[in-house]
Amino acid sequence: MNNPFRVLIIGGSGVFGSRLARLASKEPGVALTLAGRTRLKLDAVADDLVPRPAVLPLDRNSIEPKHLEPFDLVIDAAGPFQASAAQVIVAALGSGTAYVDLADGRQFIRDFPAFDDAARRCGVPLITGASSIPALSHAVLDRSTAGWRAIDDIHIGIYPGNRAPRGLSVVEAILSYVGQPVRVFRAGEWQRVPGWGMTHRETIPGVGKRWSSVCDTPEQDLLVERYRPRRSAEFFAGLELGILHCGLALCSQPVRWGWLQSLRPFSKAMLGLSQLFLPFGSDRGAMTVVARGEDGTGRPIESRWTLVADANRGPYVPTLAALAMIRLFRDGRGPSAGAHVCAGILGLQDFEADMAKLGITHSLVEVHGCANKGLSSMVEPA
Repeated sequence: MNNPFRVLIIGGSGVFGSRLARLASKEPGVALTLAGRTRLKLDAVADDLVPRPAVLPLDRNSIEPKHLEPFDLVIDAAGPFQASAAQVIVAALGSGTAYVDLADGRQFIRDFPAFDDAARRCGVPLITGASSIPALSHAVLDRSTAGWRAIDDIHIGIYPGNRAPRGLSVVEAILSYVGQPVRVFRAGEWQRVPGWGMTHRETIPGVGKRWSSVCDTPEQDLLVERYRPRRSAEFFAGLELGILHCGLALCSQPVRWGWLQSLRPFSKAMLGLSQLFLPFGSDRGAMTVVARGEDGTGRPIESRWTLVADANRGPYVPTLAALAMIRLFRDGRGPSAGAHVCAGILGLQDFEADMAKLGITHSLVEVHGCANKGLSSMVEPA
């Protein structure tokens, strides 16, 4: 019998790590171990899975190569990756263990190529951004813009339902940039706008209107690098309840004015406040990827991809790229040694079967010959 493929999930009791564990536990030939700082939380997740994975109390900030030596692949699902240190990456290099993360930190992913030389020397593949962005968003764009002559605008949005579970690391990630200057590509040039600014309402097919504000993510940089849009590449996110979304925009003002350096120190308090509103809103989340440009004949074209996740299935979406990477490595088809951003590694077909099993729907609509006025015409100011 072949030896099982040994996978360690750091943050295995968190919002995303626990869901990745639930999906990966069903994969044939995979032996899971869940790692995190609190044994009781790890056991609670492990006890609910069949077969039951092993658990390993471990702080990612003090991890060493010896902790990773028993494993073939380590997945960092802990976060937050904004201002995150590189201990897990260094430990992976030292132990020769393949590495995947769900990072969404802009600076973290921008700095990731610095590990490429070391990864090649050590013969270790390192993959960052195996999550909704950029792995899934770029898979969608690769399919929806295939054969286009040019891309003018890209507009990506993520809109969780208010009843979706939320963790401290997610709140910390958002508050790290709220009110801070965010570099975005608009009107054909790089501009600075306030994080969680540009607040407006968007109409999402099958969901309705959702609040939306600009976020600081690696997506803005990667979209410009990979797709060369002539006019804009923007990323937005929104909280379902106006009192929370617009309240956060209001709280950003002291940071904009320079009265506060950051809202991140208030993460626990704001998480607690948001939990009070869990009974309200819905359990329906959505993701949109919209592009405008010229098709293969030079005619204006618009593509709109929409994902809708009911019944709080939305938090599974950020884990699907990591699940696909587990399969690639298990089957000996993983990327070569080096530091790679998970953009263009996976195709939309690598996500579709899992989305169908989870009851997550998605659709792609194309409109040919549409007036190409830019995506700003598609949003409704608040």
